[in-house]
Amino acid sequence: MRCGVLYSGGKDSTLAALVLEPFYEPTLVTATFGIADVVAPGRRAAAGVDLPFETIELDPAVAARAAERMVEDGYPRNGIQQVHEHAVETIADGDFSAVADGTRRDDRVPTVDRSLAQSVEDRFGVDYLAPLAGFGRAAIDDLADRRLRVETGPSETIAKADYETELRALLRDEYGPETVADVFPEHTQSRVVGRR
Repeated sequence: MRCGVLYSGGKDSTLAALVLEPFYEPTLVTATFGIADVVAPGRRAAAGVDLPFETIELDPAVAARAAERMVEDGYPRNGIQQVHEHAVETIADGDFSAVADGTRRDDRVPTVDRSLAQSVEDRFGVDYLAPLAGFGRAAIDDLADRRLRVETGPSETIAKADYETELRALLRDEYGPETVADVFPEHTQSRVVGRR
């Protein structure tokens, strides 16, 4: 069965695909609003782990609403959650028997709660999978160290295939560069470059 794994090119979404690999035919799927180039980093990371890669187009109006929400909140959490839910539903409406993401047990955002997962399954006739839902950050880091070659660095310097990249670009264009610094706390991102 084909499983579309929402793919950022980072260690969480890559590990999710590797966990599913014995049971499904995972395809790494980068979702894009077309605001910034997130496809090339996703394609490179997918090639590094030798898994099929596709893209899906997201509704730019969702990005605009998410950016507005982040500016209102002064923090990215609710905006990113809106985008993730839209991406899960968009990929579920595609040509897959199952959809998955790299959400972990200790993620505050994005998450897919039980009611949304069941709704997605019922509306789109797919299975929703969260293969890392039982893993905490330390376990993920350990698995990644053993199975993946990963680059890490500040969010602003690591080219990723994720929502944050496009939301940062939208905020910069619509609200100014200072808003990006106000909304997004400094944090480290990962980018997968291959398997071990």
